[in-house]
Amino acid sequence: MKTDHLVSKTALRHGIWLAVCDGSKALLIENKGDHVYPKLETRDVMKMSNSLTHEQGSAQPGRTFSAADGRRSAVEETDFHLQAEQKFIRDFSGHLEDRVCEGSIPAVVLIAPARALGILRDTLGPATRRILAGSLARD
Repeated sequence: MKTDHLVSKTALRHGIWLAVCDGSKALLIENKGDHVYPKLETRDVMKMSNSLTHEQGSAQPGRTFSAADGRRSAVEETDFHLQAEQKFIRDFSGHLEDRVCEGSIPAVVLIAPARALGILRDTLGPATRRILAGSLARD
């Protein structure tokens, strides 16, 4: 809890950027105010159109046969929806790195659901890692 409070104060200082992301929408927001009177201005919006999981699969789950006893078992179906969300988060991470390298973002705080935040942290580029001011796991 104490860390959330510190990140919140850091997140709202003048000139800091917030990278807010889930699996289907991402925002880059700049604070033009301060931590007392924030003035948040949206700079970039990325959206992904992703069909429902059951609409993306085309075949039934596979089956395997055990050579030892001849039993059959189902193989888990690929979750194309989840894969698309993960790709979107990786693409956003690349976009964020590009913006940092061009010099428009001096410091950034990541805000995302825990699963998305984990993917985002893993895919951050070196320039973004250097200016990372904090992160917050929120839905």
